[in-house]
Amino acid sequence: MQSHLDNIQNQFENSNFETTKVKDLQDQTNLDLLINGNALFHANKFQESDSTFEEFNKRNLDETSSSVVRESTSLLFGQGVNSYKPYMMDSLFVSYYQIWDLLAMQDFANARVVINQSYERQKKMSVNYEKMISENKKQIYEHSEIKDFIDKNTGDWLAFREIMNPALMYLSGIYFLNDGDFDNAVTYLKRANGMMPENTFIKQDLEMAQNKIRPTNTSWQFIESGFAPRLREENAGILLPKIGMVYFSFSTPYFNNDFSKPDNSQLLANIDAMFMTEYNEYRTNEILRSFTSAASKATLQATMYNSNSKSSGIMGILSSVYTVASSNSDVRTWATLPKYIYVIRNDKNKLQENNLIYTRIINDKITDNKTIKLQGVRK
Repeated sequence: MQSHLDNIQNQFENSNFETTKVKDLQDQTNLDLLINGNALFHANKFQESDSTFEEFNKRNLDETSSSVVRESTSLLFGQGVNSYKPYMMDSLFVSYYQIWDLLAMQDFANARVVINQSYERQKKMSVNYEKMISENKKQIYEHSEIKDFIDKNTGDWLAFREIMNPALMYLSGIYFLNDGDFDNAVTYLKRANGMMPENTFIKQDLEMAQNKIRPTNTSWQFIESGFAPRLREENAGILLPKIGMVYFSFSTPYFNNDFSKPDNSQLLANIDAMFMTEYNEYRTNEILRSFTSAASKATLQATMYNSNSKSSGIMGILSSVYTVASSNSDVRTWATLPKYIYVIRNDKNKLQENNLIYTRIINDKITDNKTIKLQGVRK
């Protein structure tokens, strides 16, 4: 799986967006739908991209709004058995790219529908995220053997305090600002400003919305760069009394390097931090589940070895093999997401109209660039 996702990233670096030969949406996994929907968007196949993301939404309408469902699947047999359980953040990026798809097709009415749906979903996610944090704290203190391990291994990652996508909020705010729907524009731009308070472009648009002024001759260039964190499997061992050393697996993120900040741009979204906001909690759950499972297997293994049966040696060896084989962690992620999203706002647009510009840069090379006219947004 790690090699497969690395290969997909390499394809994106070379502007090769044919990531799978599975054409039937029904035969694609959740992860296929995410990566292929993204690839189709970059290939300017907007209708196909939107349909792919819609299939993902239909399958995961409840799952992506509830951390409980995602975390209910046992890791007993490792990453190869269970279908990909989406992160809440996956759903927010599906909405983000769907809006780009629909705007590119000049389908402004359905873009509004997706924006409204994503806002409601995001509010539910924030509630579920708070519940997940509380439950994790309770579980950690019920497993005193592993509390120190988690404290040492959660790291000092930068993370936000709630589930939110500032790029989605800002894109939605720009939509309503161009539509002349200033009340909705204020709602979305305030949320974007709350997450990225140092971004003066957001503040400028928020002030215009509050003053009910529609921008003219303005372009907004969204620049995606690099790749979001990927997961790697790690193993650890903890010595337990009467049982011995308990080995278990868990996934840990590694962060990709990125190019320098584009000239005249301001940071809009730090996907590393967005990912870690949610993953900090999932990783705690994964470690707790993996440790509990490994401890149970270790007890079984010790029982087999210490029994008086003639077959105790063979059974002990088999249980050891089973413990190792069933301790894999899940390393699957939406591997084509960017590392950062920047924005450049230009209110002296020579085209004499309002435009959105989408740019994807990987290793200092532009792999995708599109311009979308916004004059059709206004009622």
